[in-house]
Amino acid sequence: MAERAYAYIRDEIVTTRIRPGSPVDEERLMAELGVGRTPVREALKRLAQERLVTVFPRRGTFAADIHIDDDLWLTEVRVPMEGIAAQLAARRATAQQREKLARLSDEITKEIESGADLKRLVLFDAKIHRCVFNAAQNPFLAGTLTMYLNLSIRIWFHRLDRLPDLAPHVLDQREVIQAILDRDGERAHAVAQDHLNGCSHSIRTGS
Repeated sequence: MAERAYAYIRDEIVTTRIRPGSPVDEERLMAELGVGRTPVREALKRLAQERLVTVFPRRGTFAADIHIDDDLWLTEVRVPMEGIAAQLAARRATAQQREKLARLSDEITKEIESGADLKRLVLFDAKIHRCVFNAAQNPFLAGTLTMYLNLSIRIWFHRLDRLPDLAPHVLDQREVIQAILDRDGERAHAVAQDHLNGCSHSIRTGS
């Protein structure tokens, strides 16, 4: 129950349905989730640790403010770590994880050709990142990268009306996946970093 509450509230904040700086309405969340106050409070404690909410004594809990410059700092730490994750995934991914990555690679072109909007592309790209994190078979690395990814996605959703066409960058994920499927750790490391650097640069500059 606590995990379900956490995932639901996290997604509400990451996709900015709960706007940055706005109060978190615990009563509404309890009603929507059909749970009591304890699971919601536990979820908010986790989200505070992940910098997605801010707790003010006697004032309540608020969705954390968004600072666009944070994308640069997040990219600085994500790039080397995601390179390592892709490299490890090339070596450690299970047969089932490789099959899932192959399916996602096939779906990339379909998503773009179907005219998927920016929201859908951002979430689809994130799905691939998470799959690579899990395939690295390192829970500490996956946990840290997932937290940073959520913070990045939130910035992107906040800037959705100013984002450039992300389709070329999502297409880059096919190279990352192929390198993992080929068990080419060195190449997976390089293309994963190139993908993230290119995507982040486009988002910050709008080009």
